[in-house]
Amino acid sequence: MSAVRYLALVPVATVMLGPFFFNRVTPFLFGLPFLLSWMALSLAMTSVVMYIVYRFDPRNAPGYVELGE
Repeated sequence: MSAVRYLALVPVATVMLGPFFFNRVTPFLFGLPFLLSWMALSLAMTSVVMYIVYRFDPRNAPGYVELGE
């Protein structure tokens, strides 16, 4: 497995571990409670990270041929 695929663990960590550290209401971001803002930003970040993983994964290169399994 290529190293860039491990980058996909970052969004999982932000969604799973974020509520333990950022479970607050009082600071509002964009008019939303902080935890809801954190989850919305994590969702956006997930899209960006998965695009990066897709672009840099060697299996998605043009002309890639997978040899027998």
